[in-house]
Amino acid sequence: MVSIIPLSHRESEILRLLCRNKGEVVDNKDVLLQLWGDDSYFNTRSLHVFITKLRRKLSRDPRIRIINVRGIGYKLI
Repeated sequence: MVSIIPLSHRESEILRLLCRNKGEVVDNKDVLLQLWGDDSYFNTRSLHVFITKLRRKLSRDPRIRIINVRGIGYKLI
């Protein structure tokens, strides 16, 4: 059975970026500049919060994971 999980606009933008680069590391700075327009500390914290929310929503499917690449960014596998 397929379940539909609603995403916020920002969550969907982040997930779209990760999907476009599936299996590759997406640099934090690139995400921040593309979606927020700058890479300030506060936007970095927001990105982490959105990633946490996405992980929680995607956790129902064990085949999908967003992993941290410490000091660089995120990777969708």
